[in-house]
Amino acid sequence: MPSEAYSELVELAASFIHEIKNHVSTLGLNLQLLAEDFQDPQSQRERRALERVQRLQGECHRLVEVSNDVLRFARVKDLELRSSNLARVVEEILDFFGPTARQAKIEIKLYVPADLPPLALDQEMFKQALLNLMLNAQQAMASGGQLTIQAGIEERQGESACVCLSLIDTGKGISADVLPRLFRPFFSTRVGGTGLGLATTRKIVEAHGGTIEVQSEVDRGTKFTLRLPVVPAPAVPPGSP
Repeated sequence: MPSEAYSELVELAASFIHEIKNHVSTLGLNLQLLAEDFQDPQSQRERRALERVQRLQGECHRLVEVSNDVLRFARVKDLELRSSNLARVVEEILDFFGPTARQAKIEIKLYVPADLPPLALDQEMFKQALLNLMLNAQQAMASGGQLTIQAGIEERQGESACVCLSLIDTGKGISADVLPRLFRPFFSTRVGGTGLGLATTRKIVEAHGGTIEVQSEVDRGTKFTLRLPVVPAPAVPPGSP
């Protein structure tokens, strides 16, 4: 799809989703007022009415989540790339995710060298991709566990060097029949999931010129591997010291 047509479609989707969210917000506000009227139910009928109102409030919240996820997915196109230090980017997202990991009893092991060659990253987009993977790991380790994040240079014969970044959890794992569908939009193994987190992650990684793959074994854990191209070193003009 030509860039101009794609941008127009994204803007149309954004306007449509914004309009939906306005109506959902109005609906949610009225449901909140209605729930307050039934805050102290006096009969079985009123208790049933309160349960239905609360169920509708949950559906409104989910609709807002889906709308936001769809918008993030649609907007992964034009990245603002700049030379970035991967170790620093990973540390920054871990600062954000750390409290969640501690609460979920997840121990994080970090092995990302500070002297890796620079990568061309849209840092905010890439952090979103990493966060999606970390949240996926958290959900796979309901009783706690270990998340290992490691990186290094990978060189393949006949190919340019790339930086390989892996996230390895000790969670419940993914069955072989599910793995081929894992990155499909709206496919989710989690009740209440939108099915766009991993699809958005893959789209972000591929927009950076990289690849993502997954290996998993039930009851043993899951490993996501990202491979990202190294930023070429600037050419040195002849005669430079």
